[in-house]
Amino acid sequence: MFDAKKLLDQFLGSQVPGAGGSVRDRAGQLGQMAKDNPLATGAIAAVLLGTGTGRQLTGSALKMGGLAAIAGLGYQAYKNWQAGQQPQPGDASTAATAEPALLPPPSGTGFSVDDAANNEDFAVILVRAMIAAARADGHIDQAEREAILGKVKIAGLGADAEAFLEHELSTPVDLDAIVAAATTESQKVELYTASRIAIEPDSRAERGYLDLLAGRLGLADGLVDHIEATVASAKVA
Repeated sequence: MFDAKKLLDQFLGSQVPGAGGSVRDRAGQLGQMAKDNPLATGAIAAVLLGTGTGRQLTGSALKMGGLAAIAGLGYQAYKNWQAGQQPQPGDASTAATAEPALLPPPSGTGFSVDDAANNEDFAVILVRAMIAAARADGHIDQAEREAILGKVKIAGLGADAEAFLEHELSTPVDLDAIVAAATTESQKVELYTASRIAIEPDSRAERGYLDLLAGRLGLADGLVDHIEATVASAKVA
């Protein structure tokens, strides 16, 4: 079995700097960076899934990486919503001065990476949720699927991870199974947070998918607004 938490780290690493030039040049750069710094090889949108959104996590969310970033952003949104605060829309350029650094959620909240809710099985679900969100606009065709899997090989995630991603990219999205796997409030928040991180809802299909997901998860509108604002503030063009 592959390490889903490591895969999340790959998905939510920083965009590869200087990855220009030919495809062959980029492959070499990605391969070297995967060896030097696994957390800096991913970028679910720009590197692994190639969604073309051109946005990525930044600041303390990026430094936390993977599951910790998803849980941290979800917890921050959930805590602010419970406190009755108003969502503060913005982007990472303003968030750096307006918001405190993102901190790991406390143990026992359901959001801590050490809590039972964030076990390896649920990390797999988060990966599936991010892939499902990235597929929401239907843009991933056979050629792009092959290109994505080629990037996975470059990242050196292992045969099990490659097989898992190939399956997820080639079979219909099972939204019922994804939603059913989130049984606690924290898991529901994290699942939506991960999906929102994966895409920028610039199309009707993407926005419709996120709205459907929120409804299926039973998330309150105000909580969804907080997640949207929190994630937007942690992403930069």
